[in-house]
Amino acid sequence: MNVFFEESGDFKVGSVMTQAGEAYQVEMASGKRTKVKTKDVLLQFDKPSPGELMEQAKAISADIDLEFLWEVAGEEEFGFAELGAEYFGHAPQPAEAAGLILSLHSSPIYFYKKGRGRYKAAPEQSLRAALAGIEKKKQQALIQAGYVEELKANKLPESMQNIVMQLLFKPDKNGIEYKALEAACNELHTNPQRLMLAVGGVQSPKQLHMAKFLFENFPKGAGFPDVPVPVAPTNLPLADVKAFSIDDVTTTEIDDAFSVTHLADGNVKVGIHIAAPGLGIKPDDAVDKMARARMSTVYMPGDKITMLPDSVVNAFTLAEGKTCPALSLYATLNPADWSVISSETRAEMVPIAHNLRHNDLDDLVNEETLASGEGDYPHKDDLCLIWKWAQVLEAARMVKREAFGLKPEQNNRVDYNFYVEDDVVTVTRRKRGAPLDKIVAELMIFANSTWGKMMHDNGVPGIYRSQGRGVGGWNAKMQVRMLTHAAPHEGLGVDQYAWSTSPLRRYTDLVNQWQILACAEKGVMAPLVAHFKHKDAGLFAIVSQFDAAYGAYADHQSNMERYWCLRWLGQENARQVEAVVLKDEVLRLTDIPLIIRLPGMPSVARGATVKLDILRWDEVDLTVEARILEIPTDAVAADADLDYEEEEETGPVADAETAEETTAESSAVPAADTPAP
Repeated sequence: MNVFFEESGDFKVGSVMTQAGEAYQVEMASGKRTKVKTKDVLLQFDKPSPGELMEQAKAISADIDLEFLWEVAGEEEFGFAELGAEYFGHAPQPAEAAGLILSLHSSPIYFYKKGRGRYKAAPEQSLRAALAGIEKKKQQALIQAGYVEELKANKLPESMQNIVMQLLFKPDKNGIEYKALEAACNELHTNPQRLMLAVGGVQSPKQLHMAKFLFENFPKGAGFPDVPVPVAPTNLPLADVKAFSIDDVTTTEIDDAFSVTHLADGNVKVGIHIAAPGLGIKPDDAVDKMARARMSTVYMPGDKITMLPDSVVNAFTLAEGKTCPALSLYATLNPADWSVISSETRAEMVPIAHNLRHNDLDDLVNEETLASGEGDYPHKDDLCLIWKWAQVLEAARMVKREAFGLKPEQNNRVDYNFYVEDDVVTVTRRKRGAPLDKIVAELMIFANSTWGKMMHDNGVPGIYRSQGRGVGGWNAKMQVRMLTHAAPHEGLGVDQYAWSTSPLRRYTDLVNQWQILACAEKGVMAPLVAHFKHKDAGLFAIVSQFDAAYGAYADHQSNMERYWCLRWLGQENARQVEAVVLKDEVLRLTDIPLIIRLPGMPSVARGATVKLDILRWDEVDLTVEARILEIPTDAVAADADLDYEEEEETGPVADAETAEETTAESSAVPAADTPAP
């Protein structure tokens, strides 16, 4: 006797060897023997043989008209033998019954299984919906195949043209467009980014990097809605000064300016004037919400995305020839030793006499000309005086750094400025710590530290930058944190440091400006009128949001600078170049700030200059391949300690903060605008 039975959801046949109670010992065609319970046996037959029955059953199942079988089945539950008699017109033969079972079991949209050998026809509405779904999938498969062929032919399907960025950066992996893109990439052995470049979905690697950043950080676009331009109070006193700023030629968000007044008693009053959008923008108004959504201006070579609309920037930027609302910090100095006798903070209208530009003055103003008095340029005497004070401020910070147990700051680092015009990039080198940079940096650090102390002394919270050792004792690494209370910044050598001098391009500075204005107006009563109170949840949220946004902007800036470095290689046809060994297998080209890692390179002293052969680079992956051509035995770079974050325990953070305060801005992002770690 032979049996047709169900085992683990599959149907099998075999010959019965023995029967013991409610079970059979069955031998199958393969020779394998198995124990089969009688309840799992659907058919018992003598002929044909098990193998022949299964072949015949499969053939009969393939010929069964499922639509007709469903109509014959009716609405009630049935056994396969009952339906077989209706369908075949006679009691089904073993092969017919087995073929019917196979059809019923393999057609779950037509028949629902109700038990061993028992089924029920699907309701007509459910069946039609399921069949429609199957047909839809077939059509989608055909459409998807068409998309794949178009992509392979370097043509972008019409349905993908408006969702390119979504497909690349946040795809619906169940959509046929993404499945087609993935399939085409597999067949062409490429990735979605390169394929979209090939078919014209993305015009260039530059657009690809920009689109990714905008998609992730500005999903609604980088434009601004129309809002009324805030207006500063009209009753501010007029400052009796002729202020001047020092910026790069491309700077539009001019945050800071300076003035010098000689007093009758022989002392000198130096004014640090900061643009005051906080006098017009109010917490939670429309402009504040826009600024808070962005948290900072985004800089990149050849472009920027401002924190504030141009109309608002233009209303508060310290532009030449205008009298602008400003938050002024006046320091009265004794020129004998440049000690600070007193300081005063007030909101006022400040006449801006000049916007001095690095591009015009860098060749005229240096340590030698400042010492000798050579040259002719605007505010020459004022710059000479402030330069002397800046050196004293720096020396005091170095003493403080040493008190914290840190080494002096590096003075031989170099900054790189990028200028892009018509997709042609120019990279220029500027030695960091040049007099104009140092004047701006030292006075900004002085203002940020002084105003940080002012908020602390008046019991008003603010947003501070703090640097100190983390857990782990003397060997712990330096850490930078953003806090809402005063704490030392050991890297800069100050007891407290609150970003306050760039309110047009950093939201933290705008927040601090509101708090400082409250202190300047109310003094010890400021906690009653300041917008943010101690342990204010809103202030903590701003710190967290700013950290996240600033980190994303810094990554994008770094990526775009690397992209333009690679573009420079092609533009200059630079194949054999010089590089400085920064650390172990890490090098940086001398002409551009391009970092290259060469695993397995010979051991070379840090600071040595080597010659590289640039083999290839990739503007999509931002990778570069090179090999060492020559290692001169006596060549050591003059700028061997430049800006590599692993070089020193504390230098990079302090240097980045100091560079931040120079507030220079090129059409790229210079180090002065580089977000601090």
